[in-house]
Amino acid sequence: MEKKTNNVDAAETPEGSSSPGLARRRIARTVIGLSFLVLLLLLGAWSPMPALFSCHQRTRHFHSGFFASAESDTQLLMGSPIEPPVRQERRVPLEAHIMSKCPDARDCLQKLVVPAMEQVNDMVDFDMSFIANVHNRSSGIDCKHGPGECVGDVLILCAQSLPFHPDEDPDSTIRMPTIRSLGFANCLIGSYERIPDRTLVEDCALKHGIDFEALNECASRQEDDPDRPDLSGPALLRKSALYNEQLGVKTSCTLRLDEEVWCVRDGGVWKDCAKGGEGSKVEALVDEVKKLAREESSAWPRSIVY
Repeated sequence: MEKKTNNVDAAETPEGSSSPGLARRRIARTVIGLSFLVLLLLLGAWSPMPALFSCHQRTRHFHSGFFASAESDTQLLMGSPIEPPVRQERRVPLEAHIMSKCPDARDCLQKLVVPAMEQVNDMVDFDMSFIANVHNRSSGIDCKHGPGECVGDVLILCAQSLPFHPDEDPDSTIRMPTIRSLGFANCLIGSYERIPDRTLVEDCALKHGIDFEALNECASRQEDDPDRPDLSGPALLRKSALYNEQLGVKTSCTLRLDEEVWCVRDGGVWKDCAKGGEGSKVEALVDEVKKLAREESSAWPRSIVY
């Protein structure tokens, strides 16, 4: 269901008069804006780092000091290996490993992922993860295109993980539908130069049915509550970056199908694509997903005998 808002800024109020509703809305917008400002300031300790990753639009690298508790850092660094995203039964895993302010990520989504997902969304368990460098002795994370990219990564990860209440069953809660989170990501990355501009984020959230206040709360949360099952945005980014590090994925965009590299978009060209290079075509990806889905479906036991 599309959300609609009134353009309160366009309403004219006679000079000297006051509107409590308008004042409350202006205060709310100011608080939300300050949340993004605080997040950016917390990411503001920039320092050069060696070139680790591939996305050829820019070559500058920045340090972004994310807020995370020492306990959560220890668990992520010293605990069990980072597990791949949990996939639904009998769906083919498809993962896009990207950076939010990377033109190759934009091209990968717009030229291949989104057109393919329009045809095989019901057969695929889709996830996006983000490439960054995690510090081993601190909670810091380096994003290739600076702190703004880290914020963009966090926003998309939050959008993927937000709870969703289906209209037909408002009492139930499920993970945000892929059609919404992927649409939001495509909207942001389609204008990657503007990330993390608040107007862009608000517009993309409204367009794809994402609760902006919930999104902002996730992205701006400074600490993770052990009593809450959901992670903060910075913790989600740290987990995602460690996952990519474990896989050895360093190029945005790397597309993996059924846990194998399917195609890479790097420097404005397709590389290392399956099917003799044909993997960069939407038709080839769709056909392979359908083939894998049939194989998994036929291999799934129809009944279990005890």
